[in-house]
Amino acid sequence: MAILQVQNLEKHFDKTKVLQDISFNLEAGQALAIIGSSGSGKTTLLRCLNFLEKPSSGRIYIKEDCIFDADDPTTQREADVRRKRLHFGMVFQSFNLFPQYTALQNVTLAKELLAKEYPDYKQNKKRILEDIREEGRKLLADIGLAAREDHYPHQLSGGQQQRVAIARALALHPDILCFDEPTSALDPELTGEVLRVIRGLAEQKTTMIIVTHEMAFARDVADQVIFMDGGLIVEQGPARQVIEDPKEERTRQFLSRYAEG
Repeated sequence: MAILQVQNLEKHFDKTKVLQDISFNLEAGQALAIIGSSGSGKTTLLRCLNFLEKPSSGRIYIKEDCIFDADDPTTQREADVRRKRLHFGMVFQSFNLFPQYTALQNVTLAKELLAKEYPDYKQNKKRILEDIREEGRKLLADIGLAAREDHYPHQLSGGQQQRVAIARALALHPDILCFDEPTSALDPELTGEVLRVIRGLAEQKTTMIIVTHEMAFARDVADQVIFMDGGLIVEQGPARQVIEDPKEERTRQFLSRYAEG
């Protein structure tokens, strides 16, 4: 069963069509890489999935439950947006960590705020918060930052900050973890440490969507690849097939330019 179904999704800014008739499925445990030139619509697609942008048309299903239908106002209530965002953990290009909080506090903050809505929060506040912080410590340990839990963002390298951002996204147990070019803000020597974490998540069968310019990484780690151009899905299929033997001329041209660069 597909964990995510996107059907005929479009996004228009005035008369500009940034996304056009986007349709794809993602199975649980799969990693999907989205590639394409700057301005092809990759980031806008992630923002629509995470409801940072409202799609102009189309439908989004999670586990066969329709969470957005442009023709159904009952699926577009602002009051429901926060709950729907919990399906998607988002890791941005920039790390977006709170500078006044430690690595551990950045990881646990969202979950601690949500915990205040638990029916038993007042009676069991101490235990609930300690459980959340213990889970946060485990997440940091899993990405090799156990010794940095009390460090502030300015005391961490860019690669370490992005790993904290990954742990923060994982803390809410999303159905799908989304990455928007997670290494683009990093120096080349720090890129590898973030890609190793994502590779490890793929090996653990974490369901992921990865917007990336790392072609070799997409080929070796992703199960499926989508190539976008001009707001359209030009080609999609198994990762090695799309990157090593693309069927569409626009895909071949893009990969050729990328190889030359």
